Amino acid sequence: MSETYRAAVVGAGAGGTLSMRALAASQRYELVAVADIDEEALARAREAYPGIKTYGDHREMFSAHELDVVCVSTWPPTHRAVAEDALALPLKGILVEKPLADNWRDGHAILDRVRALGLPLAVPHGLLVADHARQILDLVRQGRIGALKLVEIECRGWDIINAGIHWLNYVLVLAGGEQVAWVMAACDTRTRTYRDQMQVETMAVTYAQLRNRMRIVMHTGDEVEISVLDAGTLFRLVGTAGTIAFYGWEPCYRLLNGAHPSGELIEVSPGPQSGHQRHLEHIALEMDRGTPDYTVAESSLAALEVVEAAYLSCRYGCQVTLPLSTFVPPEPNDWEPGLPYSGQGGGRDGRKLS
Repeated sequence: MSETYRAAVVGAGAGGTLSMRALAASQRYELVAVADIDEEALARAREAYPGIKTYGDHREMFSAHELDVVCVSTWPPTHRAVAEDALALPLKGILVEKPLADNWRDGHAILDRVRALGLPLAVPHGLLVADHARQILDLVRQGRIGALKLVEIECRGWDIINAGIHWLNYVLVLAGGEQVAWVMAACDTRTRTYRDQMQVETMAVTYAQLRNRMRIVMHTGDEVEISVLDAGTLFRLVGTAGTIAFYGWEPCYRLLNGAHPSGELIEVSPGPQSGHQRHLEHIALEMDRGTPDYTVAESSLAALEVVEAAYLSCRYGCQVTLPLSTFVPPEPNDWEPGLPYSGQGGGRDGRKLS
């Protein structure tokens, strides 16, 4: 018989609800407790899961229960502190919501600590386990659209860090782990939008080039006009021998290549398990075997590095080369493109570049 693992969730918001639902649906876990600072969120958890213990402080919950697994589902800026508290327990595994943290260095610190302890780690990127998205991964890896050269993403109602982390993670996996060389981004902040306790952009365009010269262009924002009607998110994968278009979480995609010259719409019947449950079932197997696999966590951290690079590019008005550990903010610059050259203050003649 497979071992059943005792689990608790910190944070009863959107991500925590997905974790609680997945734990309750799985035969591999016993959902025993949840902590949140919001009493209304705890009341909803008690109603949904009678018998669950609830706490206003995660440290109190940790001291009251012997736990095998903790799901860290709080706001990104709190992930590192909560994860460090959880990792002080004799855990067998841990889930940390995406993004791993609100910045790359804290995300790196979480992964380093988990790796040092040898614990299985789930970072529940749903696209990586969604049936239609896995089919698309297989098609790209099989060369069904040739060499992947460009990925365009259009996403309405979201932003670079809260949704872009999903999309960028998936693209980096599509690219086979190819590293990002540099990032440039422009952000419009006029509405002072905040989402999931983060200050985010009204509209943004993020542009990244990988070391193999593949490009990523991502348009995010509150009111992005998607080029396919009624879609909230659009991916367009452009290869040397065809294209694939799909629509975020919608279980279908459109394949255009030599075998499908008119662009066939392929519908996929999704399996019964949610993305969170699939990730949690996976680390249950890792806990059984004692063989942690950090592939997803590493790709998530790489995506977080691109997210932070995009915001740094916007903040400093410059190209940001990776890795971020080598990034040095540029000196203030009064050069304004589009104005007539004054003939003073130095510069280089763009007609005489080698």
